[in-house]
Amino acid sequence: MTADRLPAAIALIALYLLLCGFVVWRHQARQRQQAEAAAQLMPAQGSAAPVLVLHASQTGQAEEIAWQTARALHVAGLPVRLASLGEITLADLCAAPHALFVISTYGEGDAPDTAAAFWRTALDAQPELAALQYGLLALGDSSYEHFCGFGRAVDRWLAQAGARPLFDRIDVDRSDAAALQRWRQSLSHLAGTLDLPAWDEARFDPWQLAARSHLNPGSAGGGVFHVELTPPAGQPLPDWQAGDLVQVQHGSDPTRPREYTIASLPADGRVHLLVRQTQRDDGTPGLASSWLTANAQPGDTIALRVRSHASFRIGNNAARPLILIGNGTGLAGLRAHLKARAGAGSPPAWLLYGERQAAHDAHYDTELQAWATRGVLARLDRVYSRDQAQRRHVQHLLAERIDTLREWLANDAAIYVCGSLQGMAAAVDAVLREAIGEAQVDRLIEQGRYRRDVY
Repeated sequence: MTADRLPAAIALIALYLLLCGFVVWRHQARQRQQAEAAAQLMPAQGSAAPVLVLHASQTGQAEEIAWQTARALHVAGLPVRLASLGEITLADLCAAPHALFVISTYGEGDAPDTAAAFWRTALDAQPELAALQYGLLALGDSSYEHFCGFGRAVDRWLAQAGARPLFDRIDVDRSDAAALQRWRQSLSHLAGTLDLPAWDEARFDPWQLAARSHLNPGSAGGGVFHVELTPPAGQPLPDWQAGDLVQVQHGSDPTRPREYTIASLPADGRVHLLVRQTQRDDGTPGLASSWLTANAQPGDTIALRVRSHASFRIGNNAARPLILIGNGTGLAGLRAHLKARAGAGSPPAWLLYGERQAAHDAHYDTELQAWATRGVLARLDRVYSRDQAQRRHVQHLLAERIDTLREWLANDAAIYVCGSLQGMAAAVDAVLREAIGEAQVDRLIEQGRYRRDVY
């Protein structure tokens, strides 16, 4: 290196280290804020035993409802301890007089990643919970065969251990407002008041459809559209992070909002979505997807709110290499993480992505190629299932790159999976468990180094 280039190189290295330090500082600051907020709910030493408010969350909805539950009880004068189900022990349950569970289901009846370790322990144990009274809110989607499957399994386990229900389990189908109101009423009875404080729930605002483009004309699959939305005039953009979601509310079905992973960052000035046109079992188009991709016109309003998705955010992985795995419209969440990486000068990423046809379904190709050229993407591996006689999907691509996978994991990489639950996510999980072993995959989950946003 020539002498005249040395100062520039030193400046670039210093800038990189400064940016990495800022990312770590910002993450630690958010962690401190969350810890301080949780500490405010903790009872004073020597006070009555707290009500445990426990959540098992995959997309963040259960955690959000648990926070709302804990705040309402705290304001009503009850001592409260808020925690993830993965943060407590069986001894904590045995010692508690009251517990409220807000339980979501991952896939077809499985425990969310944050609760998987607790559930393995619970199934091997036979605790005596006769002193525990509990309430349980089960979150699910009735389009799945095992609706609220994990919530119902936890309910059965508690009953078999001798715990006594404060009220019948409440099952919620896609944020059903009537079911959530029954939960609030049950909390009022527990608190001994008829005027439990109202929940501070984010409202749906009239966002505007600003732009839309059809990304895959001629594809063998359903139409995929890039959609851009702006907030109401005069309202600033919310401060979301890569991994977060939006909920879209359709006027003909207001209690069942549809969720989409955000494909952009606030710095882009707009919410970007990657939306595939869907069809119901009877052949009619999906309400939200058809509204976003065809029926709504630029300038029309879309009822929307942004929702955090803590378990798919970067979390404690800011300084780690990322292995990003997805298919179809799952590229949205991975794109947001890559945008964050590109802007922060973070360690490199490896993208493994699957779609149908290279000629039609190479979504965001120019952007991905540019990131590969710049080194934001150290590896870019894509597979197109319809471009050869024998179908190959992203899980097959991963299986062919096992040695590289092990090398990245040995270098402390984190894995983020976004896309379809059926087929892709389950098959990717099976490849991982075959390649590195069940125990290692479970450790990655517990460490927050294996995160999934699947649907």
